[in-house]
Amino acid sequence: MKIPEFEPTEAVLSGETADIYFAHTIEVLRHEKLNPVATMEVFGSQPGILCGMAEVKALLKRVLPENKREVWALDEGETMEEREVVLRITAPYQSYGLYETAIDGYLSHESGWATAARECVNAARGIPVISFGARHVHPSVAGIMDYAAMVGGCIGCSSIVGAKLAGIQPSGTMPHALIIIMGDTVKATLAFDKYMPPEVRRVSLVDTFKDEVEESIRVAQAMGQRLNSVRLDTPWERGRVTPDLVKEVRAGLDLAGFKHVRIFVSGGVTPERINHFIERGAPVDGFGVGSHITGAKPIDFTADLHEVESKPIAKRGRIPGITSNPRLKRIM
Repeated sequence: MKIPEFEPTEAVLSGETADIYFAHTIEVLRHEKLNPVATMEVFGSQPGILCGMAEVKALLKRVLPENKREVWALDEGETMEEREVVLRITAPYQSYGLYETAIDGYLSHESGWATAARECVNAARGIPVISFGARHVHPSVAGIMDYAAMVGGCIGCSSIVGAKLAGIQPSGTMPHALIIIMGDTVKATLAFDKYMPPEVRRVSLVDTFKDEVEESIRVAQAMGQRLNSVRLDTPWERGRVTPDLVKEVRAGLDLAGFKHVRIFVSGGVTPERINHFIERGAPVDGFGVGSHITGAKPIDFTADLHEVESKPIAKRGRIPGITSNPRLKRIM
């Protein structure tokens, strides 16, 4: 996936998103005319997939003086170990001190989402996983969440804004609402096929009104070779999607002559449920994952000063001076 060119928001650049004590610190240092070159290191509280570094880089490019900066970092999407330094900034403190909150926040939330996505991708063992979680987060972060999920290994996402960030087409075709309004799954699928551009995959949702096997066959008979997949999203009130249901749909489609039609599963999908499907031999061709990714706990990131004017220093409990990490690459 191509990493997009991010631009920090005005709220971040102005310091509105900062913890107030960093704003107080910058104000005091300006009055005291203190702006030493200081080195800050950032590390995470647990292992995972690093994400958010692209936004951190975009911010630092805007605020650090070009002739007096040195930044080392791990790459977006790399694995990280517990307490491993992932970012080191050396520059005049006033140029970046106000943005410690934003730097930690970018990395914390995005790494949490990316790590949760990787858990699902690893469990799927090569079966494609798509991020379906935009409905579970505030719309202002939906695109970033989907982007982080794709950094974690998802092949696509449902939100338009997330797909734009990744430079791909959004994934997803029809909701239950379209079928309910039109009154019939086949009728809704044919209408979808009629009006959607050819590059949009024809995937029919087949659990709205009738038995999933019956609906799958009806839709396949109406669509023929134009039907790419059926999506199973049976709610928990009816037992959710099970490995046996997937096997039954597969058998029904095959016996009816529609071996080309794939089966996509969504609805409460977690790594544990993915393992459950695979271990029981369910012929799933793709998973849609929502709340496991969106509900992931952010990975705590901490930023510490380790040098001031080349003098090793640190707060109690931390070792003064530069922390060695040969994996870091200089990015500025």
